[in-house]
Amino acid sequence: QVQLVESGGGLVQPGGSLTLSCTASGFTLDYYAIGWFRQAPGKEREGVSCIRTNPNSTVYADSVKGRFTITGDNAKTTVYLQMNNLKPEDTAVYYCATDPWSYCHLLEDEYDYWGEGIQVTVSS
Repeated sequence: QVQLVESGGGLVQPGGSLTLSCTASGFTLDYYAIGWFRQAPGKEREGVSCIRTNPNSTVYADSVKGRFTITGDNAKTTVYLQMNNLKPEDTAVYYCATDPWSYCHLLEDEYDYWGEGIQVTVSS
């Protein structure tokens, strides 16, 4: 059974950093696209970043390029999203999702399995 669990969210000041984790069960990371998405209040959900570990590939939304880094640990079946220089507009519920056997992309409708989401709040 495929399951995804997010952790690491919380409250951080502008300019601060936070690392989100997405721990998978029921499958290995190889050959699966793992994406991070977010939904801010009153806005539609948007893609943030994606990783596929075999072969290694990553994708980032323009809004987070240079600030966010996605990595994967196959042994721990966990994907990390390191978020630096956070801004108030990064405040949202962050979700991880997987599109089995797919290349890396941020097409939300193509992702089959989703975590429950975790809150990230950037505020002073």
